Parts: sequence; structure tokens; C-alpha cells
Amino acid sequence: MLEFFVGSGLAAAAGLNAWMPLLVLGLANRFFDAIELPAGWAWLSSDIALWIIGSLLVLEIVADKVPVVDSINDAVQTVIRPASGGIAFGAGASAETVRVDDPSAFFANQNWVAIGIGVAIALAIHVVKASIRPVANAATAGVAAPIVSTVEDVSSLALSIFAIVLPILGFLLLIGAIVAAVVVIPRWRRQRDRRAAIRNGNASQSTST
Repeated sequence: MLEFFVGSGLAAAAGLNAWMPLLVLGLANRFFDAIELPAGWAWLSSDIALWIIGSLLVLEIVADKVPVVDSINDAVQTVIRPASGGIAFGAGASAETVRVDDPSAFFANQNWVAIGIGVAIALAIHVVKASIRPVANAATAGVAAPIVSTVEDVSSLALSIFAIVLPILGFLLLIGAIVAAVVVIPRWRRQRDRRAAIRNGNASQSTST
């Protein structure tokens, strides 16, 4: 079961930032004893992969903090983030970490199952992220873009690290974030619509007088 927690945390991180969990996986396997990737995923820690993933990570971090550009980036990432989530889940769930020492029994030879789960998780997180950003930009004239993006980047990094070191805690944080989003976002939208209705009502009264 811990393998599922590891993979879920990494896939969710990919839904926020496609390249963060892949870079964390590659660096952890390359320089630390926190994780040992199986042969099929060892390419993530190669020099070429780390440089490419690192460069793409910097590009996404910058693009995601610029209003309008962030929405374009989200549209492009609709394919990339789920794919990254599939890779992250597949690599993480089948790796030996500080908490998982026999991952081979989890999915056996059905690696496609792990990849499919990772794609679904990352896509769900991405859809929520992509739907919130335009609303936040419109409500704050773009001021919120770098702030929200930074929170997402930090959350992606934290989820990636927790998934490897403390997978249960990382999974609980993920569940908490999902519950918060389900509760907070609709409430925030209702308050926004109520304020807009009040402003429109005041404007109508001013015009009629």
C-alpha cells in the first residue's frame, strides 16, 4: 500500500508542475540513498535527463508566473502533466525508497496500471489548477499569478519529497488539499458572485437615479 502512496504523491505533484517530481526522483536516485529506481526508470537520473528536465522545469516556473502566458502554459500542459504523472507514479511506485523495500509485489508486471493511475491523478489535479488560475487572474488583474504559482511550485516540491520520505503524510496532505479545494473554491465563487451582484445592483440604482 505504501507504493500507492508514493506514486499518488508524485503524480499529484506532476499535476501542479510537470517536471518537479521527475527532477526530484532523478536527483534522489542520483545523489541520495532515499530512492533506488528500477532499471526501467533509471534513465531519469542520467545526465541528459536531469539537464533536460531541469531546463523544462525552469521554463515552466517562469511561464506560470506571467498572466495570460500561464493560461497558455496550462493549455499546453494538459497533455504533458498527465504524461509526467504517469511516469512519476510508475517510477515511484516501483522504486525502493526509505519506506518501501519490496515494490515488485504491488503491480507485478502490469506497469501500465501504475502509469494509468498516475495519468488520472495528475490530470485531475491539473484540471483544478487550470480552472482556478483564470478566475484568480481576472479577480486580481493578474496580480495573483506569481503568488499562486509559487504556492503551487512549493506544494509540488513538498509533495514530491514527502512521497519519497514520508508517503503516508504526503498522501494525507494530498487528501487535505483536495477536501479544501472542494470546500473552499465553491464558497469563494459564491462570495465573488454575491459581491458582483451587489455591485451590479448598486450600479443599476445609480443609473436609474
